Amino acid sequence: MSEPGLWDYLRESLEPLGVVRIRRMFGGAGVSVDGFNIGFFGSDILYLKADADNAAAFDAEGLDHLVYDKAGQLMAMSYRRAPDAAYDDPEIMREWGEMALAAAIRAKAPKRRGK
Repeated sequence: MSEPGLWDYLRESLEPLGVVRIRRMFGGAGVSVDGFNIGFFGSDILYLKADADNAAAFDAEGLDHLVYDKAGQLMAMSYRRAPDAAYDDPEIMREWGEMALAAAIRAKAPKRRGK
């Protein structure tokens, strides 16, 4: 799927979740819903926000982390590859987008401080 075609598909698939914005950043594109960053598109791969609560779903599909090189060391980010099936089925894309949105919301939630 071409980049403009994928962007249109993402907007249509994720629209039920909220206002979808896609904008260029870091040589790729960021995907947000209602101001929450839920994904990153780079090197023709869509990565979605992951955390401890949704990691099992990504693990079950064997979906890798987005990694980058920092001074010769590979660093894993909190984004993981979207499943191939999501590119073919808007409902599957929406389900994974919803999981990514929930992770993004959890990441922005105020942290509880211990006493």
